Amino acid sequence: MAVIEVNEKNFEEQVLKSDKAVLIDFNAGWCGPCRMLKPVIEQLSDELDGVKIVSVDIDENDTLAESYEVSSIPCLVLVQNGEEIDRHVGYLPKERLIEFIGGR
Repeated sequence: MAVIEVNEKNFEEQVLKSDKAVLIDFNAGWCGPCRMLKPVIEQLSDELDGVKIVSVDIDENDTLAESYEVSSIPCLVLVQNGEEIDRHVGYLPKERLIEFIGGR
């Protein structure tokens, strides 16, 4: 499954109402660590079945970033049943990202 671009219009359907755990990647095109993380996220989206991975551009969706109190990026937020269950700020290599997701 590819990384799904999420915005304020489809966030509720794609994230809050998802029957799977969701990893939200809050990012921006100008962010170096975000650009480093993007291929790792894309690779994991193809490898992991138990988690949906979505991307939120904070410049285009500042209301979402504010509602999740994102102050530094990349910011990875793990959501299950519409509730935040974990968060990490900064780049993670693939192995650490898999640990963060918890093998879902």
